[in-house]
Amino acid sequence: MPTKTILMLDDDKHVLEICTIILETNGYRIAVSETSHDIIEKVEEVRPDLILMDNWIPKIGGIEATRLVKSHPLYRDIPVIYLSANTDIANLAQRAGADSYLAKPFNLEDLENRIAEFL
Repeated sequence: MPTKTILMLDDDKHVLEICTIILETNGYRIAVSETSHDIIEKVEEVRPDLILMDNWIPKIGGIEATRLVKSHPLYRDIPVIYLSANTDIANLAQRAGADSYLAKPFNLEDLENRIAEFL
């Protein structure tokens, strides 16, 4: 089975590092970005099977970045899991058009299970 690729966008280096280690241990290929303004270029370059999108990410933010992916004819079917510490995460994820969401701080097992639902 080919390795699945996950693109993770988060401005917190610590979150990126921990998730990268855990997800690579589980056999995924991980690409990371600390900004979201170039989301379409990143998706073209990485060709992810799934995107993990933080809400508070520099330049255009998670909602706008998710909308750009979901409105793109080639990339709209890539599942996006929205990540946020915001208490209104369900509403934010829905406004963004994300496929699912996970509240921060999240349990790594919950993250793995949510990813497994889509991959």
